[in-house]
This record gives sequence, structure tokens and C-alpha cells, in this order.
Amino acid sequence: MDKHRASGLFICAERMSNNSNPEFSDAEVLTVYLWGIMNGHRKVKPSYEYVRNHLKEWFPKLRAYATYIQRLNRLPQVFAGLLSLIQNDFAPLPDAGYVHLIDSMPIMTANARRSSRAKVSREINDKGYNSVKETYFCGLKLHIFAVRRNGRLPLPDYIGITPASTADINVLKEIADDLHDTSVYADKAYVSNALKQRLEEQNTSLNTPFKRKKGQKLSVMDEILSSAVSMVRQPIESLFNWIDEKTGIQTASKVRSTQGLLVHVYGKLAAAMLLLTVAAYSYFQLLIRINNTFHLMCNSF
Repeated sequence: MDKHRASGLFICAERMSNNSNPEFSDAEVLTVYLWGIMNGHRKVKPSYEYVRNHLKEWFPKLRAYATYIQRLNRLPQVFAGLLSLIQNDFAPLPDAGYVHLIDSMPIMTANARRSSRAKVSREINDKGYNSVKETYFCGLKLHIFAVRRNGRLPLPDYIGITPASTADINVLKEIADDLHDTSVYADKAYVSNALKQRLEEQNTSLNTPFKRKKGQKLSVMDEILSSAVSMVRQPIESLFNWIDEKTGIQTASKVRSTQGLLVHVYGKLAAAMLLLTVAAYSYFQLLIRINNTFHLMCNSF
């Protein structure tokens, strides 16, 4: 990550005040958060307390918890920028010939019982329906368009966040112009003859299970083809399960502000993508690399 020190990521947290270089730096704020998530601390406070009790020599200027939270909630744009830089670190892939998978996962700020009364971050989230759990919720949707890899988790090519009510197919329509010479596997939420034809003109196939109309019975061949599509796209579900298992991103019911929700989403996604790219490093090596990288970014200004 050292190569990113001149990337301009620090601009996202640039301070226009006399306190532009605090003793406990923004680099350290992000390092504490990312290290905690990557070590299994799904919530911020246990992560903070572990660092305070066991790693104080690494962060001698660590502030009180309330101050730390205030500082952390100033940095959602930095996490979003870091996420983009991490994706650029993924091994380059050929432009054609790969199978792509697309799906979404809910990020819930309130469950079905509270979804109509939820008031947190309403400017960026709303009420949606989770067909997997057959329930309404308030929150966001995480959309991932990824390259399928044999024997490994898919590699994200596009990551997007939308309000919960956004139809999954709308996200695919937004990125459709960039899809050439490939195959896309998706679930029934992406069924569209018009989009399918549009992609075929770009030498790209859209493969979905057959969507049965009310009262219709699928033929044996349609059932077999639908099962085959579901098997191909299964790894994208494994990726979502893995991200949630590692970070707890799907549950955001404790978030109390828009900035906090953005940190929850982009911070945990950045941690998950780091785990995909730095498996060869120990966590303490990773701690050093993250901390040094952000210090270099800030000092390069």
C-alpha cells in the first residue's frame, strides 16, 4: 500500500484549521478501526478497548472513546477512497472471457417491526424488501458485480451502495454499457428481455433462472437450466456470507447518524477487501503497513 502515499487520499480528510495535524492522527484512527475489524471485532467499542488495553504502546496518543468516535465519523470519504484503491490493487484480469456474477445484500438499520418508524439516516436509506428472508427492512443495499474464480471467492469488479428500495436490475442497467464479451449470471431479480437483448448486442449474455408466471409450470428442461444458473452464481452468495461473517456489515441497527452509517459500510467493506488482498501478511504486519501508509499520505501534503 506504500505506493498509494501520493494518491491524494489524504485530501478526503484535509483539515482547514489550526488543528490540522492532531497528535493522534487520522491515519491512526483508521488503523485502529481496520485492525479491529480484521481481527474479528465487529463492533467499534470492543476494538477500541482491545487497542487501549493491549496495544497502547503502538498508539500512545489514543484519545477517549467519545473523541475517537467523533474523529472516526469524520472519515467516511477516506474509507470510500481507500476501498477504491484496494480494488485497484487486485491482480489485473483480461478484458474478456471471464464469467461475472451480480447480486445484492441488505444492510439493515431497522428490522420489519421498526422499519416504518426508523428515522436514522433517512436521507440515504429507505424501506425495502428482502426476498431471501421474506421481510421488510429499513437501510441500504450492497451491490457487487464480481469475477467468478474457480475454488476461490469471486473478485469484486464493481461495488455500489443504494437505498433499500432500489431494484437490483437498475444497478445492472447502470453498468451495462461497460460489459462487453462476457457472461453475466444473476438471480430472478435481473430478468429483463430488453436488458438481455441490449447486452447481446455487446456480445454479453445475461443468464438467469426462469421466472415462472403465476399458475405456470416450468418444463423439466427449464428446471434443469435454472438449477445450472443457480449453481454458477452460488459463489457470489458465498462472498456476501463471507463479508458479513468477517465484518458484521449486514446489521447496522446500532448506528445513530448518517456519517456513522457511511463509516459502517465503507469501513467494513475496506476491511473485507483488505483481507482478500493481504492473506500473506500477519495481522501485526498489516497493522504496520496500514499505519505507515496513512502517515505517508498525510505527510506528503
